[in-house]
Amino acid sequence: MAEVIVNRVAQNATDAIIQNQSVLSSIQEMSYWKIFFTFISVVLVWDQVSYQIKKGSIAGPRFKFYPIIGPFLESLDPKFEEYKAKWDSGELSCVSIFHKFVVIASTRDLSRKILQAPKYVKPCVVDVAIKILRPSNWVFLDGKAHTDYRRSLNGLFTKAALAKYLPSQEKIMDKYIEKFVEFSKETDYEPRVFFHEMREILCALSLGSFCGDWITEDQVRGIADDYYLVTAALELVNFPIILPFTKTWYGKRTADAAMKIFENCAQMSKDYIAKGGEPKCVMDAWCKLMHDAKYKNDEDSRLFHREFSNKEISEAIFTFLFASQDASSSLACWLFQIVADRPDVLQKIREEQLAVRNNDMNTELTIDLIEKMEYTSMVVKETLRYRPPVLMVPYVVKNNFPVTPSYTAPKGAMLISTLYPSLHDPEVYDDPEEFIPERWVEGSKANDNKKNWLVFGCGPHVCLGQTYVLITFAALLGKFALHTEFEHKVTPLSEKIKVFATIFPKDDLFMSFKKRDPITGEVTE
Repeated sequence: MAEVIVNRVAQNATDAIIQNQSVLSSIQEMSYWKIFFTFISVVLVWDQVSYQIKKGSIAGPRFKFYPIIGPFLESLDPKFEEYKAKWDSGELSCVSIFHKFVVIASTRDLSRKILQAPKYVKPCVVDVAIKILRPSNWVFLDGKAHTDYRRSLNGLFTKAALAKYLPSQEKIMDKYIEKFVEFSKETDYEPRVFFHEMREILCALSLGSFCGDWITEDQVRGIADDYYLVTAALELVNFPIILPFTKTWYGKRTADAAMKIFENCAQMSKDYIAKGGEPKCVMDAWCKLMHDAKYKNDEDSRLFHREFSNKEISEAIFTFLFASQDASSSLACWLFQIVADRPDVLQKIREEQLAVRNNDMNTELTIDLIEKMEYTSMVVKETLRYRPPVLMVPYVVKNNFPVTPSYTAPKGAMLISTLYPSLHDPEVYDDPEEFIPERWVEGSKANDNKKNWLVFGCGPHVCLGQTYVLITFAALLGKFALHTEFEHKVTPLSEKIKVFATIFPKDDLFMSFKKRDPITGEVTE
């Protein structure tokens, strides 16, 4: 009996060896091409299966038409119409590009839910942003660390603080009024592209507010000229590794150079405040808060007890510029185009500007003066609603997020809160596709529905500079309306929307500026 068992075991072992040899022989006979195509097939199948699992029941392509890459090619040239189609497809929709699964929320309430959910999400830009803005930058902080840092910055953007920046801003506005007129004179006042000039004036105004006299005109011009490289480097879809002579490489180089300038400005500001100087810009105000905190022991001052390094200040100032430059340039382009195309609106602005100044052109810009510019401010606010610079705010999901009762956004996905649909909601804004400044009068339906006003976001990451924006643009529009006669050349692309981080007129804004007497209205060349 034992002999029979031994023979059977031996026979089974022999059969197993023969089978293994057969399998090995089969594998050896397979070509490398067969192995390669088998691997690719498995990857493609898993890509589709993974997409289906993450997609669930929300709107979006049934399958990834382009395996792995998804709509990558379309995303290289984003179109507003394609974004709008996504928003219209459902309250939640999705796309998948390479390894990124993107969920888009289109309604006001879902957008607000995302913006106010720090437990589940945190802001993100793109993969390469942390390398360009630097890993130590405060914008990448989360939770209490972010809250404390933000509290330390809130005092820099109060009305009292902004009032101190206005004198330098007014000087910049006056200088660019002359510059725009001279630029127009070069083409005998024939309208020409003003896209780049709008970006320059807004960069100058921002850096004038942030850095004051510590930054030179040449440095401002250099940053304004090169800043679009940073914007291009932070496109929604970009190669995540910084390789020489790519968009991301040029963007990082530009960012590093700008931050080096800001570090030097920070040291000059610290020296100035230490000698008893009064704040004239954001940097001065920050250094003043730090300086004064050394001699106080209240809760707010404790945030400033440590000395913020020049590097930290420079990184924060760069993020202020990052947050403001493209958005404010967008607002400037649309604002001048819209007002130039509506002479009745421009006339009302001019009448108000003369009235608040009592026809005295020596009246300096102050917060009190700007607060009297009710109609001018309504024009600015309606432009922000009609053509909101920022269409969407991307977040990354930290923990599985039950966005709706029927859908949970998976950890690691990008979750996008949209702003445009809530600002064009016909239930809140009558004729939402029409430009109507008067909709913002006190007590109106538009004013009372504050939940729809998502231009500056909401929640823990609401824009620090919203008061700054409204004050600066009311002042800017008022000055230009009084002192220049500006003309916009309408083209078939003027009302078409170009998406370049923020939104711009697709024809890049054809404008012309002439000198105007603010009292008589006489135009001179």
